[in-house]
Amino acid sequence: MFVESYKNLIVWQKAVDLVIKIYKLTDDFPKPEIYGIVSQIRRSAISIPSNIAEGRRRATSKDFHHFLTIAIASGAELETQIIISKKLNFGKENKYL
Repeated sequence: MFVESYKNLIVWQKAVDLVIKIYKLTDDFPKPEIYGIVSQIRRSAISIPSNIAEGRRRATSKDFHHFLTIAIASGAELETQIIISKKLNFGKENKYL
């Protein structure tokens, strides 16, 4: 099945929703971390839908696959940063759910 726009991809839509949740979560992090882990977390989160979109706009399915792989790697990076943040008790516990 051909998908005309990356915006129609459910994975892209969910990744954008994740970015919004990440921004809300990191709003409560300690202010000294704004240029540290907050910046890293937000960049990792934004990288996921961005790479999906860029890959979809590329000319070949091989390129798309490559950018999906990058998006998956960004997800692993984000997950690691969230685990560290939670262990450091950054943010509100109920926003991690």
